[in-house]
Amino acid sequence: MIKLAKNGLLISSLSFFFLACSNSQTAVELVHPEAKNKTNIWPKINSEVIQDQSIETRLDNILSAMSLEQKVAQTIQPEIRDISVEDMRQYGFGSYLNGGGSFPNGNKHATPQDWINLAEQMYQASIDDSIDGSTIPTMWGTDAVHGHNNVVGATLFPHNIGLGAANNPDLIEKIATVTATEVMVTGIDWVFAPTVAVVRNDKWGRTYEGYSEDPEIVRAYSAAIVKGLQGHADKDFLGDSRVISTVKHFVGDGGTENGDDQGDNVSSELELYNIHAQGYMGGLTTGAQSVMASFNSWHGEKLHGNKYLLTDVLKDNMGFDGFVVGDWNGHGQVKGCSNENCPQAMNAGLDIYMVPTQAWKPLFENIVAQVKSGVIKQSRLDDAVRRILRVKLRAGLFEKASPAQRQFSGKTELIGQKSHRDVAKQAVRESLVLLKNNGNILPLSPKQTILVAGDAADNIGKQAGGWTITWQGTGNTNADFPGGSSIYAGIAAQVTAAGGTSTLSVDGTFQTKPDVAIVVFGEEPYAEGQGDVLDLNYQAENKRDLALLESFKKQGIPTVAVFISGRPMWVNAELNASDAFVAAWLPGSEGSAVADVLLADNNNQIQHDFKGKLSYSWPISATQTANRFDADYSPLFAYGYGLTYTDKTLVANDLSTVAAVTAQSSGLPVFDGKLSSKWKMTLLSDGQENEVASNTLALPYIAYRTIDKNIQEDAFKLDFAGTGEAGLKFVLQNSSLSEMLTNASSLVLNVKTAQPKTSALFVRMACSGQQQDKPNCTHGVDISQQIGELAADTWTDITIDMKCLVEGLSANEMVDTLTIYTAQKNILSISDVRFITSAETNTKGCE
Repeated sequence: MIKLAKNGLLISSLSFFFLACSNSQTAVELVHPEAKNKTNIWPKINSEVIQDQSIETRLDNILSAMSLEQKVAQTIQPEIRDISVEDMRQYGFGSYLNGGGSFPNGNKHATPQDWINLAEQMYQASIDDSIDGSTIPTMWGTDAVHGHNNVVGATLFPHNIGLGAANNPDLIEKIATVTATEVMVTGIDWVFAPTVAVVRNDKWGRTYEGYSEDPEIVRAYSAAIVKGLQGHADKDFLGDSRVISTVKHFVGDGGTENGDDQGDNVSSELELYNIHAQGYMGGLTTGAQSVMASFNSWHGEKLHGNKYLLTDVLKDNMGFDGFVVGDWNGHGQVKGCSNENCPQAMNAGLDIYMVPTQAWKPLFENIVAQVKSGVIKQSRLDDAVRRILRVKLRAGLFEKASPAQRQFSGKTELIGQKSHRDVAKQAVRESLVLLKNNGNILPLSPKQTILVAGDAADNIGKQAGGWTITWQGTGNTNADFPGGSSIYAGIAAQVTAAGGTSTLSVDGTFQTKPDVAIVVFGEEPYAEGQGDVLDLNYQAENKRDLALLESFKKQGIPTVAVFISGRPMWVNAELNASDAFVAAWLPGSEGSAVADVLLADNNNQIQHDFKGKLSYSWPISATQTANRFDADYSPLFAYGYGLTYTDKTLVANDLSTVAAVTAQSSGLPVFDGKLSSKWKMTLLSDGQENEVASNTLALPYIAYRTIDKNIQEDAFKLDFAGTGEAGLKFVLQNSSLSEMLTNASSLVLNVKTAQPKTSALFVRMACSGQQQDKPNCTHGVDISQQIGELAADTWTDITIDMKCLVEGLSANEMVDTLTIYTAQKNILSISDVRFITSAETNTKGCE
């Protein structure tokens, strides 16, 4: 028996490193042994896919017949919300995409046939030469990052952090094969996966997209996924059942300072290769045909404009002959660039501009002009187009049937079919990591009386996390996952079959005292930078899940914690309050498989033991950053840790619960590039009120859509039709604005408008719920004068004195809503809404 001290680190022979290669070295030396200078650090890739001279000759012939405009069109990748079929017919774009939360016809519940119909229409328009003179087929790219996650009913696998804990490359290849099949059912050609980020700071909002903090698993997994998506180079490479893969994001996205999404990686070049580039060595050697450039910078230079890394390293030195695609308007972040104008990116080595929003048209026109003027050399454009067409020819897109006629198209029975879900269930079982099992409370007998509590117990959307139907994974209910199962559903089914009793009680209340409680809790869904955090303290401001766990402890009820999260977190207090603690990560649509491991069978025999081992170090404090092979390595649970049912390890119940204080921003943010977790946002129009839970929403008098200000979807646009009163309402959850009212501070909005000269645009505060009808419970301020002073289409702060907003409101009522509304026609874009306490703010009077 091994006991983990409250301030100690468990490293034992039972589970330290699951690749059976634990050693005393301080680093894994992966660098090319003959490296003597910069580019020699990067070895030549021996790709399993070699150039075919017949394809190269065909490329010569195609390129020689193409016009400048046709070539430029191949480098433009717009988004389905921003182009029509007629745009495709006119321009002949080389590719297009659907972003996270973007669907055919804007319908979240679009059927597989709806997806096929759009794919077919775009394809037919691309090969129609009646306007643009081109018959080159387009291709559709999608983010299928844990299954075909944009499509309702698809099989959703655990996110990559869980798959890393499973450490099973063969399983990973099966997952990729299933994903390719379900993607092909909807007529799509190309998948933006795998993500091969090696995550070095778990505060990053994309931590769960990485398999590990260590490059070893990442390299092996990258190869396995590429094989599953594209097929093996020597047999079914890019055949009728396969899709084009994309290894992303090149390079260093997991190593930014402080885990800042799209931030700066200041690693040395040797570290960049040894740590952050190993996924490319695995994936490109296997034959991945595309690489996505990263949002991050390397030593201050954005990757989308980094010629040294994109061209000198990736293409010339490593010998990559596929294409480099940009990320969501990533080119617009390059110094001197905008979304509409960035020759620097193509000159650096970008081959395809991913250009959502209406920026695609001026970008197209600018590139044409820049090639004509010599700003972009004709040879650079030709190289980009050659790479794009090379991949299309290798994928057989010129010869394959149209999307609606392909092998799997329309076979909707393949979406979420049982054999696919069985693979996902295996992945769930193998991803679970047992951190604590004091008294060997697990596995539980299903014949007991079991209470299941916590807001994640019967919540498939929460257990699936971000990149699930919608971009952020929010706004989903269990009804959005036909064929899927919650964690509670799996427990209930097995307990009922065994003759036991299971009860779901989210808040933990009960009438009959249970034999044991299972509490399923964790992070709310998020994606990308919206998931960045200041520290790893779970529920730092409101320890409601800890209170739930402790309530059972006080009543003498043995308690099993099942933690849903996209990263390791500081949960010492929650560990102390639990007899057993399971890191379940983000298991996807097949939550019922968790019960296969937690519960014994009817004869009290183990069904499935825990196999998962940590591929990330678990922090000993809320501010710790710990990675395998660090010189000073002292996490709470080490990389490779994970108990099984044969282990007798005890974890102390008095782990330190003293949290370091992390500096917080002043004031109360409502929306600062993302909606604060304390608030809910709804659209109001014609008596309707709908929660905003996706990137588009339209009601009779108002339409909402996310837009880009600085980074992807960090702002939103309100289009007021002017035919009736409509607005956007923010509602503070489980609290009130009493402190803000007392301090009489300011409200700051960062806005831009297409038509500053407007009338009657109001900001209103009100009491909660039905109290709004009471006297002194609503007050609004007309901000049309301030809006009228703005320059058109220019982001500007406007500030409203809180005294103006609260004038006449009763101090005895709970004020918790903020609404922006008008009955006038206008288009108002907003990137920031916050209450501030600064006395220095320059505010206007209330006139």
